[in-house]
Amino acid sequence: MTAEPIEPSSAAAIRPVALVTGPTSGLGAGFATHLAARGYDLVLVARNELKLRALADDLRVRFGADSEIIAADLSTQAGRDATAERLHRGVEFLVNNAGFGTAGEFWTAEPELLQSQLDVNVTAVMQLTRAALPSMVAAARGTVVNVASVAGILAGRGSTYSASKAYVISFSEGLSGGLAGTGVQVQALCPGFVKTEFHQRAGIEMSSIPKFMWLNVEQVVRESMRDLGKGKVISVPGAQYKVLTAVGTKVPKSAVRKLTNLVGRGRGRT
Repeated sequence: MTAEPIEPSSAAAIRPVALVTGPTSGLGAGFATHLAARGYDLVLVARNELKLRALADDLRVRFGADSEIIAADLSTQAGRDATAERLHRGVEFLVNNAGFGTAGEFWTAEPELLQSQLDVNVTAVMQLTRAALPSMVAAARGTVVNVASVAGILAGRGSTYSASKAYVISFSEGLSGGLAGTGVQVQALCPGFVKTEFHQRAGIEMSSIPKFMWLNVEQVVRESMRDLGKGKVISVPGAQYKVLTAVGTKVPKSAVRKLTNLVGRGRGRT
């Protein structure tokens, strides 16, 4: 685990700083790129140092953004502590994006893997948000985006993954009330199926998902930022998922489970 700065590209005016976890692909990369384009410097947190350096170089060339890299595994307390230490020093924007799902059934999954999933999807979100907030509240400004999922609203696409994302949503909603009037904003971002490497990494078969159910990274990031501007605590990108979640919260849960099992193949994933 290492934490070291990339050499600054210029002596330009101080830019705001955003910390993004899991930025080397997918939504994390989308947020890092979007924030760099909006004038932020970055703190990039992931396990793969080579990919972090490549991303930092790209953001510098394209947007003039300086990046600090923290090569850390957020499933470990040491990795979370290294990231929290940087957050204690203050950032203006935090994106808790790192997370993962797994294939197979809950009762056959290795307990160590299930614990790692819980530590990344839940423990890291809680601990890193706690580390970021004191300086944000003191400055009377700041933003935290916690990447959750539609699966946290409409359970059924697996057990531990859906449960972890339900925690993120509930945590963010409760926290938003406590932060009222502080100048600090928190959002739970709840995308549906997004065209990233997420499902491939997890070994989850997704060929049955209709094309119209897929979102792209740019759309999700754009809608998240737009909803932040509107002060929305829960952001659900995509008209199809807005309709799905609105209907799903009003019909019996048994019907929701049948639908998610049919569309999302609830079997074969934890």
